[in-house]
Amino acid sequence: MTTSTTTRPITRPLLTVAALAGPLFYTVAIAQMLTRDGFDLSVHPISQLATGSLGWIQMISFVLTGLGVIALAIARRRLITEGAGRRTVPLFLGLFGAGFVVAGLFRMDPQNGFPVGAPAGEVEMSWHSVVHSAGAATGFVALAVACIVLVVDAVRRRDVRAAVGHGVVALVMLIPVSPTGASVQIALTGAVAFTWTTVYAVQLRRR
Repeated sequence: MTTSTTTRPITRPLLTVAALAGPLFYTVAIAQMLTRDGFDLSVHPISQLATGSLGWIQMISFVLTGLGVIALAIARRRLITEGAGRRTVPLFLGLFGAGFVVAGLFRMDPQNGFPVGAPAGEVEMSWHSVVHSAGAATGFVALAVACIVLVVDAVRRRDVRAAVGHGVVALVMLIPVSPTGASVQIALTGAVAFTWTTVYAVQLRRR
């Protein structure tokens, strides 16, 4: 793996943005969970915060987070110029970010009593809810593929710590969603994904 030193002035700000993407997403989400009437994480996925009159806040959060991950993809492509995954990893990181941008542009359906006044049970998925879910799912799978490529690279470099870390993240991204407790599982999956994003961006920035 070869690191380029000629792109640093542009790359460092991109990595700073990438490192802040995950913390921003969860700060915004937690603030809404605590202040919006009727929201219960054991019932409602974070994505449902994008519904209702204040839904635009979560929609913007999704989009900004996705752009932050895309910034990581661009920085990684500029910084790592040789070695396994020099093209593949940025490609799939870009797909991860794009998936969250799509998830932000298309909302889930109001249901299970949230927002206040929504139907008490689950509703048939609308087309925009299908697009939202597909965008998020595609993003998590793309991150898993990027991490698998990074595992291969780490094994070649005999970096056991990196191989284990990337491997665990890939496995978490690929765990099937349980029909019970799905909202909590998805929230935890996202926390793992964005913790990885922050840690990886900081590691690249230190180069």
